[in-house]
Amino acid sequence: MRAKHLSYVSAGGKGLLGKTVGAMLRETAHKHPKVDAIVNVAEKTRWSYKELLERSEAMAEGLVALGLPKQTRVGIFAPNCKDWTLTQCAAAMADLILVNVNPASQETELEYSLNKVQVDTLIMPSHNRHDNYIGMIEKLAPEIQDSKIGELNSARLPHLRRVILTDNKHHKGMMRLEELMNLKSDEYITRTQNINFEDPYNIQFTSGTTGKPKAATLSHHNAINNGFYCGEILKYTHHDRVCIPVPVYHCLGMIAGNLACISHGSTMIYPDAGFNPVATMDTVENEKCTSIYGVPTMYIAYLREQQRKKRNIDSLRTGVVAGSVCTPELMKKMVDQLHLPHVTNCYGMTETSPVSFQLHPEADFEKRISTVGVVHPHGEAKIIDRNGQTVERGEIGELCTRGYFVMKYYWGDQKATNEAIDADGWMHTGDLSSMDEDGYVKIVGRSKDLIIWGGENIYPAEVENFLQTHPDIEDVAVFGIPDERFGEQVCAWIKMKPDKAPVTHETLAQFCRGKIAKYKVPKIIKVVDSFPLTISGKIMKYVMKLDQQKELELKHKE
Repeated sequence: MRAKHLSYVSAGGKGLLGKTVGAMLRETAHKHPKVDAIVNVAEKTRWSYKELLERSEAMAEGLVALGLPKQTRVGIFAPNCKDWTLTQCAAAMADLILVNVNPASQETELEYSLNKVQVDTLIMPSHNRHDNYIGMIEKLAPEIQDSKIGELNSARLPHLRRVILTDNKHHKGMMRLEELMNLKSDEYITRTQNINFEDPYNIQFTSGTTGKPKAATLSHHNAINNGFYCGEILKYTHHDRVCIPVPVYHCLGMIAGNLACISHGSTMIYPDAGFNPVATMDTVENEKCTSIYGVPTMYIAYLREQQRKKRNIDSLRTGVVAGSVCTPELMKKMVDQLHLPHVTNCYGMTETSPVSFQLHPEADFEKRISTVGVVHPHGEAKIIDRNGQTVERGEIGELCTRGYFVMKYYWGDQKATNEAIDADGWMHTGDLSSMDEDGYVKIVGRSKDLIIWGGENIYPAEVENFLQTHPDIEDVAVFGIPDERFGEQVCAWIKMKPDKAPVTHETLAQFCRGKIAKYKVPKIIKVVDSFPLTISGKIMKYVMKLDQQKELELKHKE
């Protein structure tokens, strides 16, 4: 009788780092003081590791001087910029918990994020492209205009005490970053030297079946080790120059990008505040980048831009592609046309810091195009059936991961934490997968209906909950439809209340304007009388998705 070969793997490594983010930055700055730490092309900024450390220490001391107790939540509401990474480092050094606020957030989303985790201090620019951040804050907390700095008492934002402007604009009730950097504290040295690396360091918002974003809480230990091993697999050194066009408010940019660089003395290079394929490819050429990050749709844009204007990008050797596995055609083009012989797939989730699986650069082409690689060093993985039993190799089941990278908990939500992480410490991903004889894992489907639009994660339940606040809508179902340019588009099937006129794309967009991020607004809508349901009454979104795709294909043929 053949012995079962179960879908379980564990991985060794060089050992886990018992360090804080601040300790890692100090160590790197000591080893490589003159190496570029940050290059921000749009801001025309170039800081060495020595300069980044000095600025981070000054900002951290200023935050302590404000009187913020340990583990106070400090929000960063900004696009990719030098001050985002500065705040990332400074908050860690001051033993504060950095809260990543999506820079595309609108009023209701910002209010929820700040209140959910009781953000005390919000750091932000006065505006971001077309979004007036000061205007948003003044609408949510009009009291700020008559408040002394640090003494805000707002009805809608009851925990927020101060706002700090990174662009040093003068505004009533708000502090300038320049002022903060000049504050001194006798407590700072003692405090920054006594930080527990297992304490919370960062909160990132994710979503579940309820649609309300949950606050995944990561420790220094989670983040530092995940960034370190991402960099190890990519073979980073202080000679590497890493192009980071992905949002740094996401785990991918902040940890697999920024912390992978900081832990290896590599250079963090931001082409623009948001995704800009022209600026990205220009940056790769001009800054001689050796690595680049993105999701498949971003790589398609890189290829399109490189075809439009041929650049010298021979400096590239590796990179990260996440979000989904590349098609064979795309991967071949990435290797051949973008000079990426050692590009690597990464898989994970916010709750796993984020990378739990990564493809080794030397993996053969078949593994590269069909799998997300092998479990990360010092991690474990198994695939289980509906009864929780580990399946045999090659069989499909739910992927579970365990190890240092699993988050501490969802902030203020023990029930959700217990549902995600079982009593044995396994994180249940909700993703259907299979494992081959070599331990490589293939993701075959998502049990969660996550929509990925141009690298942005959109959770249907969150959009559904918001659209159901429309006075004329009775029910709504949101799902993703494949899109050649963005990966997926948001589609909504809508049931109107009796005797109410159907909404149109224009009226729905008007209802959403300024309340939810633009990329979450449905691009495709269909008003229906009913939804296809299972016997138990659950909506069958897969049926809706197939019907909608067929309808769009017929329209396209016409």
